[in-house]
Amino acid sequence: MSPVEATATSPRNENRTVAYRSFGAHFCEVRVNRWTAEARVSRWLTVVDAGRIVNEKTARSQIVGGVIMGIGQALLEDARMEPTGRFANANMQSYLVPVNADIPPIDAHFLDYPDNTLSALGARGIGELSIVGTASAIAGAIHNATGKRIRELPITLDKLLG
Repeated sequence: MSPVEATATSPRNENRTVAYRSFGAHFCEVRVNRWTAEARVSRWLTVVDAGRIVNEKTARSQIVGGVIMGIGQALLEDARMEPTGRFANANMQSYLVPVNADIPPIDAHFLDYPDNTLSALGARGIGELSIVGTASAIAGAIHNATGKRIRELPITLDKLLG
């Protein structure tokens, strides 16, 4: 049996009147403990316009994975440097990443409206689209809950209590 191989590329967008981009919006609910200032994301909704969705299962997994990475970026992940230039938290024991208990139910919805401007398939990429607005959605929800505007990630207890 001989292998099947193919090489292809997306056409270049020569039309400068339109942009070939995907768009998304995040909506989240964050609960902040009034005594300890611990922030917990309790619900998440992401809506994405990426043209035609070819495989909804893998597209949803891509979006959910990006949201999980963004939650880690917003609330947990912090690379700390020692005065010598070494990382103080250079192992998985001291570098916090989100685990299952940190992640709420995540709803991801696609508009699934084909965009035939660039190709007949009508699909656009989603890549890392979902990680981009995650931290700002969390920061906005924390501001709504506490009145504190935190502009440095991760949003940790010392920043919320200070």
